[in-house]
This record gives sequence, structure tokens and C-alpha cells, in this order.
Amino acid sequence: MTEGLVSAHLLITGMVQGVGYRWFVMRRAKGYNLAGYVRNLYDGNVEAEVEGNKGLIIDFAEELKIGSHSAHVTNVKIDWGEFENKFKGFEIRF
Repeated sequence: MTEGLVSAHLLITGMVQGVGYRWFVMRRAKGYNLAGYVRNLYDGNVEAEVEGNKGLIIDFAEELKIGSHSAHVTNVKIDWGEFENKFKGFEIRF
């Protein structure tokens, strides 16, 4: 039942705080039917953890590289993991 499903930890660097980037990530994640969260980090970066279809996560990450109109993304690093079904939806964490 979980064939093709994975988890991914994404670290997004650049000018991604204070520009509506987390809301952008949440809208895109919901559009791809991914579960997980996004949050700001103290170092100025943004992290997201998602679970879902690997192909959809790859497409999602490509959109995160483009970013919202106010953001300037310099890198999106992905660390892949096993699907654990630990999220029920997608949220912004504060």
C-alpha cells in the first residue's frame, strides 16, 4: 500500500523568511497532496518535511527552487527517508 511513498527532509536556503515563503510552500504541498510541515529556522533558512509519492515530491522541490515572487532561493537540499505515515495533513509550524 505504501509503494512509491517516501519521506523527504528539505532545507531551503536564500532569502526565504519574511517574504511569505512558508505560505507558498504550504499551498504547493497541498496542491501535490503531500503531508508534513514547513517552518522557519533560526539561521534564516526554511525546513520542510513531507511524505508522499516520490515523483510528486521531486516536482514539489522543483517549485520550491523557483519560490514565491518575493523570495530568492539559492538551494533546496533533499534528504530522502522511509515513509512513516506520521502526518495527517500539511501545516506551518511556528
